[in-house]
Amino acid sequence: MNLSKLLDVMEREAKKRGAPVFTFKENLSDPFTQLIFTILSSRTRDEATVEAGKRLIEKARTPKELMKLDVDEIERLIRGVGFYRVKARKLKELAEKLVKDYNAEVPLDFDELIKLPGVGRKTANLVLSSSGTPAIAVDTHVHRISNRLGLVKTRTPEETEKELMKIFPRDLWPKINKAFVGFGQVVCKPRKPLCSECPLREICKSADNL
Repeated sequence: MNLSKLLDVMEREAKKRGAPVFTFKENLSDPFTQLIFTILSSRTRDEATVEAGKRLIEKARTPKELMKLDVDEIERLIRGVGFYRVKARKLKELAEKLVKDYNAEVPLDFDELIKLPGVGRKTANLVLSSSGTPAIAVDTHVHRISNRLGLVKTRTPEETEKELMKIFPRDLWPKINKAFVGFGQVVCKPRKPLCSECPLREICKSADNL
C-alpha cells in the first residue's frame, strides 16, 4: 500500500466511525484558534476541548481580547478540560506575549512558536501544518500507530517525527496528524485496538501481538 492510500484508508475509516478529531478540526478557522484549541486539548477528550474552546473563543477571538480576561474568567470558560487552572494561566500569558512581542499575531515560525507559553513541538507543528507550512505533528496516536504498523521503530514522539519526515513526501505531511489521530481514536486504540475490524490488518506488523 502506498503512503497516500494508507492515509486515505485511515481517514475514511475514522470518518465512517465518527472520530471526534474531525469535529474538533471544524472549529479551527485561523492560527490563533488552532493554538488555543491545541493547548486546551492536552490530556482532554476532544468533545470537552471543543465545548471549552467554543466558550472561550466566543469571548475572546483575538490575543488582545484574551489578554483582557481575568484568569478566573478564563478558568470558568474552559472548565472541563484537563488541568484547566494551569491552562488558564498559560493562555493569559500566551495572549500577553503575542500582544507584546508579535503585534497580536501568531508567528508562523517553529522557533518562535515554541517560545510561547504552553507551546511545545506538537502544538507548533499543528499550527504550522494548519496554516499551510509543511510539518508533522506527532502526538501519542501518531507515535503509537507508526510503531504498531512498523513504519518506524522509535522510543519518543520526537524520534517518530524525524523518521516520518524521511518516509512521507512533504505534500502528505499536513494529512498525517488528522488521519492517524482519527484512526487511533476509533480503531487503533491505545488499549484493546479493534484489530479484527482493522482495514490495515494485512500490513500491520503488530496485528497478531495486540
